[in-house]
Amino acid sequence: MVATILLSILTLSLLILLHELGHFYFAKKFGVNVEEFGMFLPPRIWGKKIGETIYSINWIPFGGFVKMQGEDDNNQKEPRSFASKPIWQRAVIIAAGVVSFWLISVVILSGVFMSGAVEAVDDNDPAANARVQIISVVADSPAFSAGIKTGDIVKSVKVGGEITPVDRVAQVQEAAADFGGREMILEIERAGNVLEIALTPRENPPAGEGAMGVGLMRTVQKSYSFFSAIGNGAVATWRMTLGVFDGWGQIIGRLVKKEGMPPGAELVGPIGIVGLMSDQAQMGWNYYLQFVAMISVYLAVLNALPIPALDGGRLIFLALEAIRRKPVSEKIEQSLTAVFYGLLMVLMLFVIVKDIIRLF
Repeated sequence: MVATILLSILTLSLLILLHELGHFYFAKKFGVNVEEFGMFLPPRIWGKKIGETIYSINWIPFGGFVKMQGEDDNNQKEPRSFASKPIWQRAVIIAAGVVSFWLISVVILSGVFMSGAVEAVDDNDPAANARVQIISVVADSPAFSAGIKTGDIVKSVKVGGEITPVDRVAQVQEAAADFGGREMILEIERAGNVLEIALTPRENPPAGEGAMGVGLMRTVQKSYSFFSAIGNGAVATWRMTLGVFDGWGQIIGRLVKKEGMPPGAELVGPIGIVGLMSDQAQMGWNYYLQFVAMISVYLAVLNALPIPALDGGRLIFLALEAIRRKPVSEKIEQSLTAVFYGLLMVLMLFVIVKDIIRLF
């Protein structure tokens, strides 16, 4: 568990570092003086100046940053400053960070499709290598008490000496319903090992939990050629992006109607994200990488929002500058950025507190 948590923290930091690398690359390409490129957040542990840029490693193990000359003011007199560059170059530098998140998702998913993507299929699909996998375990359920874990593969069901091989979700559900109140044995594959786990399904389970208290999914693993994998990776990234907007739209619609959050939806911060990534890691690399790609898409969409303090907000200021043919007042831009940054920090603190409460 500790190893998967550390892996999740490092992965999330790497995503943000690659995002900053997008800003860094185009800043260098357009001749902006990059004063520092930092891994993690200050205070600094170590730094080395190579050329005009300090490359540093910092104490707070999360993300990274790029510090460009003239990034926080509108002084256009210094030719190497960010502010002195044409609007289109500044827009590219800012947008590169957002686009990098989408590119990361495409690369990850392309690799997954090439190596063998785990895809959900229904019980009627004639796939020869289909298997039934545990995708969730309800707390205090028979499955939870028996030690069933997310990611386990159900290979067979054994009741009264009769063994039934399993390759469809309905087989497990029917067995659990038929033998409520009586012990049954599940043959489970976990991390390459085969285990036999005994449990007693409930006769009258709570609504939505099922007799055993597990979520089940029938999956197959399918590999694609190089070019097909890239195409599928791009399409999957696009669908994830649409899914983010669709999900946010549903949440906003329900909140406007005072219906509350959709069932199962909740705000999570960095701690909650790390927890979810850790859960996916326990299910296997395939699930973990697909989840990382989804997080990358979420970060892309979030950063693209037209909110001061985010990259999307900075692009709006550049658009206004192009329309007005002069920069937005430095005082106004800094004030708006400070206000929205403060609001984002308050929201972040709120979700972090919720994450901590959820843990305990």
